[in-house]
Amino acid sequence: MTALYNETHQNRSAEPTAYESLLGDAIERAFAQGIHDLPGLVAYLNAGGPSGPNGQAWTPENYQQEMARLAA
Repeated sequence: MTALYNETHQNRSAEPTAYESLLGDAIERAFAQGIHDLPGLVAYLNAGGPSGPNGQAWTPENYQQEMARLAA
């Protein structure tokens, strides 16, 4: 029998915000379309949203910063 464990996302202190859900859904749609590189993902998000932090366009730099912030 496999030992039970929690995935990191199972240990959240609160439900995802609407922004986090929209962003996650958009990233999943990009992956489903075969987009797996950072420039392609950033272009996909800029074309279909949601907007980047503070309503800015996504860049590779702010995407990586936002993912680090959300993972903290």
